[in-house]
Amino acid sequence: MPEPLKWASKTLLAKIETAYGTDAVPTALANAVLAMNVELTPMDGEDVTRNLERPHMGADPSIPINLRSVLSFDVELVGSGTLGTAPAWGPLLRMCGVAEVISAGTKVEYSPVTDGHEAGSIYLAIDTTRYVLLGARGTVVFTLNANGLPIMRYTLTGLFTMPSQQAKVVPDYTAWQAPQVVSKANTPVFTIGGTSFVMRNFSFDLGNDVQPRMLVGQEAILIVDKQEQLSVQVEAVPLTTYNPYQIAQDQTLQAINITQGTVAAKRVKLAIPSAQQGRVTALANEQKIKEWPLTFTPLPGALGNDQWKLTLE
Repeated sequence: MPEPLKWASKTLLAKIETAYGTDAVPTALANAVLAMNVELTPMDGEDVTRNLERPHMGADPSIPINLRSVLSFDVELVGSGTLGTAPAWGPLLRMCGVAEVISAGTKVEYSPVTDGHEAGSIYLAIDTTRYVLLGARGTVVFTLNANGLPIMRYTLTGLFTMPSQQAKVVPDYTAWQAPQVVSKANTPVFTIGGTSFVMRNFSFDLGNDVQPRMLVGQEAILIVDKQEQLSVQVEAVPLTTYNPYQIAQDQTLQAINITQGTVAAKRVKLAIPSAQQGRVTALANEQKIKEWPLTFTPLPGALGNDQWKLTLE
C-alpha cells in the first residue's frame, strides 16, 4: 500500500504574471509564501445537467463547467526588514487590485487601483500533489486583535489546471520576518477622528468583488468592484469625547489611523482619511466594561483610489 499523503506537508509559491493566465513559474527559492491556515477548493465551478429523455428512470449525467480553484490562507503583516524593499507578501496584495510603489531606501506604499489589476500564478503542493492556479486575483482581510498576531487573510481565485504529481521542493523563507504581537507597546497609534481609543478588535476588509468570467474567447478571473469595510471594537468613552450616535446620524467623516510595530522597516501604517461610521447597533460587555462595536466605510476622495493607504517604513 502507498503511504498516505500528509496534510501538514505543504509548500506555497506565488509570483506575478507578465501575461494574464500564462504560468509565471514561481520557484521555491524566490517566491515561497510562509502561510498559515491553508484552505483549498481545488475544483470549484458549476455543473450542467444533460436532462436526457430515456425510457427508464434514473439520474442524469452532468458536465462540469466554469472551473476555477479557490485558495485561502493567512500570512503575517510585517515589513521586509529593509527600508524601501517590498515584503515577500507584496505579490499577494498586488493580486488584490492594489498598486505597489517603492521609494528606494525609504518606504513601500500600497493603495487601491481601479484599472490594470495584476494577476499571479500560485503553486500549492500538499505532500506530492501540486495544485496550480493561473490568472489568480482575490481579496484580503487585515486583522489586528489585541494580544494576537497581525494577520492578512487572503482568498484568491485562479483558473483551474489539472493537479499533478511532483517531487517536493525546499522553500526559502529568509525574506519573511517575524511580527510583533498587537499590544499597547507594539501598536503605538490607533485613532478615530484624532481621538485615541483602547482597542480590542480591528478588521479591515478590502471587499473585492471577484468574478469568474468564462465566455467564448475569454476565461478570466476579474475584480469588478470594491466595497471596503472596517470594523473595530473599542472601549466606550464619554460622549463629550466621542459621540458615535451623533457622528453616525450626521455622517461626519472620520480619519482612522493605526500603526503596527515599533521597529523601522518592519513597521506598518494603515491610513484611512475619510470613513463614514455606520449606525451603532449593539453594545458589548467585556470584563464588565462597556465597549462599542463600530463599523466604518472608507470613502474615496474626488480623484479616487485614495480611500486607504498602507505604508511600510
